[in-house]
Amino acid sequence: MIFNSREGVSGLLPFVIMSKLKRYYNHGNQYFVTAVTHNRQHILVNNIDLLCESIKGTKAEMKFIIIAYVIMPDHFHAIIEINKSDLSRIMQKIKLSFSKKIRTRRGCMDGRIWQRRFWDHVIRDQNDLNKHIDYIHFNPVKHGLAGSPFEWEYSSIHDFYADGFYSIDWKSHNIIDENGEYGE
Repeated sequence: MIFNSREGVSGLLPFVIMSKLKRYYNHGNQYFVTAVTHNRQHILVNNIDLLCESIKGTKAEMKFIIIAYVIMPDHFHAIIEINKSDLSRIMQKIKLSFSKKIRTRRGCMDGRIWQRRFWDHVIRDQNDLNKHIDYIHFNPVKHGLAGSPFEWEYSSIHDFYADGFYSIDWKSHNIIDENGEYGE
């Protein structure tokens, strides 16, 4: 387990303007997020320690909950529950922290690490939450990196399995409904 993904699942915050993109956040809402590396560089899994340090440091400072996650070579997906934090600031801090750490590791201080911005989706109800958690956990199979979601180390599926939410043969007979709502 990389970090405790499910510490708890369960007012309008000011909107954040990034260029012309407006994001509206509510305390206690859950968001599916996707962040992708610049030019789809395969750097996340090879530097998983740096990404985890960045996420843990940001969690300690900004007090949000990660409900589910998967870290892929060139992107990550997570479901984040925010309380008094701002999702854009959370994602900015994670990405900036990782960028600084990997630049230090590489010995170069310039060059883009992430694609600009990130993709987010407000979780609307329990069915929407379940659908996005399944999508996250099936992602390594979708991308051909594993034959089973349980073969991929960098995922919260192992926590969900331990808690009895999945059987070991999960997804061998189910199909994920994809209609462009995942930010890849």
